[in-house]
Amino acid sequence: MLEIKNVSKSFSKKVVIKNLNLKLDKASIFGLVGINGAGKSTLLRLIAGSLIVDNGSITYNDEVIIDNEKVKKDIFFLPDDPHYNANTTGNSLISLYKVFYDLNFEVLNKLTNEFKIELDKPIHAFSKGMRRQLYVAIAIAISPKLLILDEAFDGLDPKSRLVFKRALINLVEENETTIIISSHSLRELEDICDTFGLLDGGNFKTSGLISEKLEDVNKYQLAFSEAKTATDFKHLNPLNVEIMGKVVQLIIRGNLDEIKQQLELLKPLFVEVISIDFEELFIYEVGEHYEALS
Repeated sequence: MLEIKNVSKSFSKKVVIKNLNLKLDKASIFGLVGINGAGKSTLLRLIAGSLIVDNGSITYNDEVIIDNEKVKKDIFFLPDDPHYNANTTGNSLISLYKVFYDLNFEVLNKLTNEFKIELDKPIHAFSKGMRRQLYVAIAIAISPKLLILDEAFDGLDPKSRLVFKRALINLVEENETTIIISSHSLRELEDICDTFGLLDGGNFKTSGLISEKLEDVNKYQLAFSEAKTATDFKHLNPLNVEIMGKVVQLIIRGNLDEIKQQLELLKPLFVEVISIDFEELFIYEVGEHYEALS
């Protein structure tokens, strides 16, 4: 189990992570989301042991990760832009990782063939998507117990994303791997993640089971015989209000039946309930932050 306790991290006077806590069990996929600059990459590097925490602790199976070779052999971190030099080929990169990890070459060969990667060619000649495919194939073939992926889907085409998602699910089912994955492709995360954390202001603004969070927030579309203002719905604490003449669209968190009862008191002509997806949930949760930045 991965456990993060009261972790903080600052750079100079800028606080990036503040008193953050998280527990993840084995055989789970956690989606780390947040706007640019929220601290996602910093948090992933702290978990991987690439950065040292200022306060708090990060442990895997009750052992610290930083400077712990015994633990690190079970962990693989794939950053957004992995380092390579001008002479690195696909084959030489695989040879390098083979020194530190036990690669499953059956899995590796299957993925590199599916991705149509030419392993004898220098990586610098690859497109961004091809480089990502190669590193993804290596990450899956390593079969770590803890896999940390930063902007995992960046550069991958739709077919490659599907192959990647299937490989991650197989890794969880067959190896009981814990996966932490950050991405701006929220629809992809919704497909494979069971839990998530929305990083904002150095901590999680909201987190938990994706399915439960989506059930807890709904879109309500109403029509009235006379025009309404946002003030009429203030008591419902909506995440978002859109008024188009006599038609009102509300995003509200809470019990569906209770909210519908309160809405009926406003005597609408009709009430329609529409489910939202993970991407919409993200937009509404950080909406105020986006407006402040724009």
